[in-house]
Amino acid sequence: MSSGNNTNQQPSLIGGHAEYVKGAAESTIGSVTGSHAWTSSGEQAKAHAVNTMKAAGERRDPGTQGYGKVEQKLGEVAGCEGMAKEGAASKKPE
Repeated sequence: MSSGNNTNQQPSLIGGHAEYVKGAAESTIGSVTGSHAWTSSGEQAKAHAVNTMKAAGERRDPGTQGYGKVEQKLGEVAGCEGMAKEGAASKKPE
């Protein structure tokens, strides 16, 4: 039996970002090929990834977790507001 403390079931920012990239790729393939199934699957994966990232962000302590300025800049470049916000919150005082 599994315990209630199974870390594999905890939302993960990295896992969420990976799932979002996978979903974006599937959606693009669907758009290029005209496959509604691929497009739909990609959009569903992206939506699930956003929810995963939000849940992981809510559990994160910016004082002890995060990559600070690097994460903020990557978020800005990638257009990911959540990543930019999390990076800004986890920046170390200079």
